[in-house]
Amino acid sequence: MQIGVPAETIAGETRVAVTAETARKLTAQGHTVRVQSGAGMAASLTDAAYQAAGAEITDAAGAFGCDIVLKVRAPSDSEAALMNSGSVLIGMLNPFDGAGLQRVASAGLTGFALEAAPRTTRAQSMDVLSSQANIAGYKAIMIAADKYQRFFPMLMTAAGTVKAARVVILGVGVAGLQAIATAKRLGAVIEASDVRPSVKEQVESLGGKFIEVPYETQEEKDAAEGVGGYARPMPQSWLDRQKVEVAKRVAAADVVISTALIPGRAAPTLITEDMVKSMKPGSVIVDIAAGKGPDGVGGNCPLSEADKTVIKHNVTIVGETNLAGLVAADASSLYARNVLDFLKLIVGKEGTLNIDLEDDIVAACLMSKDGQVTRK
Repeated sequence: MQIGVPAETIAGETRVAVTAETARKLTAQGHTVRVQSGAGMAASLTDAAYQAAGAEITDAAGAFGCDIVLKVRAPSDSEAALMNSGSVLIGMLNPFDGAGLQRVASAGLTGFALEAAPRTTRAQSMDVLSSQANIAGYKAIMIAADKYQRFFPMLMTAAGTVKAARVVILGVGVAGLQAIATAKRLGAVIEASDVRPSVKEQVESLGGKFIEVPYETQEEKDAAEGVGGYARPMPQSWLDRQKVEVAKRVAAADVVISTALIPGRAAPTLITEDMVKSMKPGSVIVDIAAGKGPDGVGGNCPLSEADKTVIKHNVTIVGETNLAGLVAADASSLYARNVLDFLKLIVGKEGTLNIDLEDDIVAACLMSKDGQVTRK
């Protein structure tokens, strides 16, 4: 089959959906891989590297005109217009973007959103949310270390002792766990908070201390367990108690990393303006949920601004919305492997398209088919 890899056009998007490694595997399977010239440059992948892997270099029309088009982000109107009706589009299409999915459906495309893959053992190798969140957690700590005007580790020198930085992680999913691990490697003292009690062992195994908030009702316990690997909204009674405990830790923190997101909903407010005011001058907040707060304003902190670094109440607040894109080479490498494993589900050994809607992963990721949005 003809597989197209266009360049991403969204501002700041540096990733690419196919690397030289995965292009080589696809061509070895008998596919024709057509990569738009320059598509991988921001991820340190030259046209020559793709050609050495057996891919063809083409223009945008050539990449979008293939049987299967592999992207990182959903296509724009002009990009969708370049695709042939009936072709397959695979990427991070945002299952909760109704207008975007309708655009894909109206173009006659069979669209698959990889973010919708179920959180099951079988789907782990295709879990783009986890692969990219892992990178985001790492990069959040590296940015915080850069912005923080003191050392992370404790240092004992002839000029005196420097205390270790105190880091608070809010939200212990994939990004949060990587943030804990990275901060620990840098020598910080770490505390972490999450609504799910099951993550306590994971936090402690990485060298962090879990901020515990007791559950007083069965409703609170049930909500805390989450569903499908994702957190659920917690009862207000528990959130009020958590806010008190977190506020104490935030006031004493040097760095706060917030990662809490609920699919399809606005990011919960975890760091209020009063909490920011309580922090020490020079402290740093990296809000991974920036731009996903109520009505798209703020994130886990209402003072964060999407794709901007601002100073509020003497605290530096980083609102970078594409942290994985700041580590483009490795982010692309992991994403491309996710895509390659998903392709195995819809392309048979004989090289023909075989969309089996009895397959739970394929059915979950399918967003549009035959001109209709299929997302339920």
